[in-house]
Amino acid sequence: MKILVALTYYRPHTSGLTIYAERLAKALVARGHTVTVLTSQYDRALPRREVMDGVRVVRVPVLARVSKGVLQPTLGLEATRQILAHDVVHLHLPQFDAAGLALRGRLFRRPAVITYHCDVLLPPGWFNRVANTVVHFMDHLAATFAHQVVTYTQDYADHSPFLRRYRHKLTTILPPVELPPASPEEVAALRQRFNPENRRPVIGMAARLAAEKGVEVLLDALPQVLERFPDALVWYAGPYENVLGEEAYRERVLPRARALEAQGHWRFLGLLSPAEMAAYYPNLDVLVLPSLNSTESFGLVQIEAMMNGVPVVASNLPGVRQPVRMTGMGEIAEVGDADSLARALIRVLSNPEAYRGDPEAVRRQFHPSRTAAAYEALFETLLARTRPSFSADD
Repeated sequence: MKILVALTYYRPHTSGLTIYAERLAKALVARGHTVTVLTSQYDRALPRREVMDGVRVVRVPVLARVSKGVLQPTLGLEATRQILAHDVVHLHLPQFDAAGLALRGRLFRRPAVITYHCDVLLPPGWFNRVANTVVHFMDHLAATFAHQVVTYTQDYADHSPFLRRYRHKLTTILPPVELPPASPEEVAALRQRFNPENRRPVIGMAARLAAEKGVEVLLDALPQVLERFPDALVWYAGPYENVLGEEAYRERVLPRARALEAQGHWRFLGLLSPAEMAAYYPNLDVLVLPSLNSTESFGLVQIEAMMNGVPVVASNLPGVRQPVRMTGMGEIAEVGDADSLARALIRVLSNPEAYRGDPEAVRRQFHPSRTAAAYEALFETLLARTRPSFSADD
């Protein structure tokens, strides 16, 4: 099968969406399929075409950037060429350009499948309100044209106003999660690099420094945690200085984190490679996901932590709370409530053995090959339905 994957950003850009797309693309290649990723050349230093881990990547030049989006005048021409050369179109929303690609899938009798990762909620401001409205409208057009819509969990689908409109074409598929193995030496080396004092407990947070991630909630919760655990240390892994569209948020929260850093209770680790992330989790006593809104629909880092036997404290958000509910490996804190987060962290850190769960079962359930097999079955069903007698009502 020839599969075209389309999304605005792909590797080396790092986000939960790009990591998902990369893992799935590689797993589909491993199952014998031909996979092409159609994406933006968001950085002019990136090659227009290359092969990454068996996945062919085609990047379309960017004329201008609008907030977190990009303008690609030649995307339509390239998309037409690529869709005609493939059997299936797989789109990742939110994506402003997805409607045009999904429509081409209809016109050219290529099944178009959307994976809906999360809602779009841009920071306050009149321009972002307009951008949010436009992207929301285009995403609805894409979902209307698409043959099938995929989401991570039924919990998120049941609470998403967007997804509830497409119940008749909705499928749930758990996301792909894997990490390379880390040796004890690699784990110890990362600890020596970022925690030479061997402070304990270590509270991990792995995310972009972005408004929806709730960093300020963790900052507000830490004084209570430090009263109980005076040597506690936060390891913040992820981009924190040049995150697109998050300049105002960075200026608001970074000084508070820097003050804790000066006191020895916070470390910015920066963007870690997959191998470094594999060594990151075994150094943690708990991972925290204090997300604030529906732009977070699951939190892949929760599964990465659980695969390493590390419990999680997550926000009580649809989808985000599901990993803890499924595994029992953690606690759920109320959204935006620093007291609730502090109490949950203290419960986990005070009795870690109660939250160990079954890491091997988690690893099997979320292995990329299992996710790829589910998509493969979906693609084959749609191909059988679409190619012999195509109908716009499929």
